[in-house]
Amino acid sequence: MGTLLYIRLIGFTAGTLLMLFWMVVILGYRRQRNFERVFFFLCLALFLFYSGSLLSINAQIYYARSPRSLNNFAQALICVGLIFLPPLILHLHLEFAETSTQVWPRAWKRFVLLLAYAPVLYFLAFWFPAPLLSLGFDLAVPGNSLGPLYLAWLFLLVLFSAGWDRKFIGEARGRPERRFHKLLCLTLGLVLLLILAMHFPFSAITRSTAEAVATALALLPLIPLGILIYYVQQHNFLNIGKQKNLLYAVSTTFVALLYLALVRRVSESLAATIPPEATAATLLFVLVIFIEPLQRALGKALRETAQRELDVAQRLAAEIRQDAKHGDLERLRQFIEQRSAERLGLRSARLEWTDIGGFNYRNQSVELVPREKPAAIPFDPRKFSIVQSGKELGTLRVEPHGAGISGDTAAALEFLCEQLPAAFDLCRLIEDKLRLERELAERERMAVLGQMAASISHNLKNPLGSIKTILQVQMESAEMPESLKAETRMVLGEVSRLSNKLGQLLQFSRPAVLGGAAALCDVGEIVNEVSEVMKHEAERKGIEFRVTVQEVLGVTASREAVSDIVSNLVVNGLEASGYGGEVRVKAEALNGSAVISVQDGGKGIPVELREKVMQPFFTTKTQGTGLGLAIVARRVGEAGGRMELESPVADGRGTKFLVWLPLKKGEATK
Repeated sequence: MGTLLYIRLIGFTAGTLLMLFWMVVILGYRRQRNFERVFFFLCLALFLFYSGSLLSINAQIYYARSPRSLNNFAQALICVGLIFLPPLILHLHLEFAETSTQVWPRAWKRFVLLLAYAPVLYFLAFWFPAPLLSLGFDLAVPGNSLGPLYLAWLFLLVLFSAGWDRKFIGEARGRPERRFHKLLCLTLGLVLLLILAMHFPFSAITRSTAEAVATALALLPLIPLGILIYYVQQHNFLNIGKQKNLLYAVSTTFVALLYLALVRRVSESLAATIPPEATAATLLFVLVIFIEPLQRALGKALRETAQRELDVAQRLAAEIRQDAKHGDLERLRQFIEQRSAERLGLRSARLEWTDIGGFNYRNQSVELVPREKPAAIPFDPRKFSIVQSGKELGTLRVEPHGAGISGDTAAALEFLCEQLPAAFDLCRLIEDKLRLERELAERERMAVLGQMAASISHNLKNPLGSIKTILQVQMESAEMPESLKAETRMVLGEVSRLSNKLGQLLQFSRPAVLGGAAALCDVGEIVNEVSEVMKHEAERKGIEFRVTVQEVLGVTASREAVSDIVSNLVVNGLEASGYGGEVRVKAEALNGSAVISVQDGGKGIPVELREKVMQPFFTTKTQGTGLGLAIVARRVGEAGGRMELESPVADGRGTKFLVWLPLKKGEATK
């Protein structure tokens, strides 16, 4: 058996195993990108070519005359691989351009791929059966059997692909990527030269030279695809480098297969002098010598890899702590998800709270309420618990680009989850500090506003009272003409309206009266009193006014505060309902609290205004002060209660206010 045949045998064996290696890695990686899919089919095309060539060589070695069916099968594998190879090479470069910085119009890309793949149908329909039925298929130089049209098609697409690689060299994001594209460009350049030298010679070459050139051309793809393993391992090309366990497992498997193939070949070649079993046993025993060095080297590589991942996790934890200083838990959650995916090479990361109490994204009032970690949880390798003092705060659920998470990445995620509780605590403390500062600033602002309102009301109320008294005296004069009396009544109405608004200002600026032993009142009694005053206004406007009161609702709040709450809610409801509407007032004891409910039949409050209606001086009325609901919210807060707003209530209309005030101890236990 000649030297060239040995080279072809070893090269095609290595090529078959290398293509299998990449197909297994891509299938195990399972990233949802077109680039990986096209890369898989390119490796499949090369696998068909190498396996078909290897099958034909083995048939020549083992058979004096190869079976016709075996030759046809080998030729079919070679032809299918070669026919699909040119467009897949160009397609892979186009997909890589999209994964980097190149964004091409989809229509343009489809047009180019249509031109590239169109000859496939021609060769499969007209040229594919011919080599199978012909005994003149050239296994050593298979390009001769597919004709000059195939060679021109292959040359043109490889030339375009080499041009793309030259472009990628200038746009490479680092030295390793630039080196690899230079290697790939050089390989494609050599492919073009060998095609020219073999099939379009300026001077005739011998058959042996043509076979040698064809062998070199066939084995050239092994160089970049073999070196790509190193770049994936060391520089995380294609993001596959994160899947260390996958790379090590597949690499070990195929190295073992290569060594077993070598053992079989050597055993067969020495069978004339040494029994094959003895040769195989000796070669397998030789592996014992390399076990300890391999174990040492592999352990060192694994330690270095794990240390790199832990360093990344430590830097990520420092970034998270820095972001926690903003005091925004929702922002921190988004930052953790985004940076974890970026730094650790994950497809996505999602932080899920196990239990959050009082979580409100609008006011950023966040309270972490940990709960006991369940005793038995189904194991999920993509879910990492965030635990503090034996209690689970939440989980970090991640999705890798491939089928699984490598051990070093899992260790980095576990380390990160150990650091997150401290970041949560820091974020919550800073958030509490910012909230207290905002509350203090708001209190200071409201104090200044109250002083100003009290001063304005005091300086204007007395003059308005004098004006009102004088006008009322003038109205009683018989000498005043009727025309002036009508105008005077109008002025008196405006004076009364101004007096009411000043009263609201005084009411809003009144100092807080906190609940306690000296501040107790009956909510039901106050609701009845306010309702008696307001029912005349309701009758005047034609509003149906319903009041339901439960007896004895003693609360720890001042009478003035409860009166302010009820009167402002009822006035607001009467104004919102309009003529012919309906207002329902209800007071009852519920769950240890006195609940005051005021519901109107107005048009409701839009979602975007629900937070603003509680702010001082915000109003949608043409003649309103915007203090009614602000007074209610302030008095409820002073009494230690809470207020809820529901709008719409039914049929897209109506607003319902619920005020919860704490019952005094004797009433709460009844």
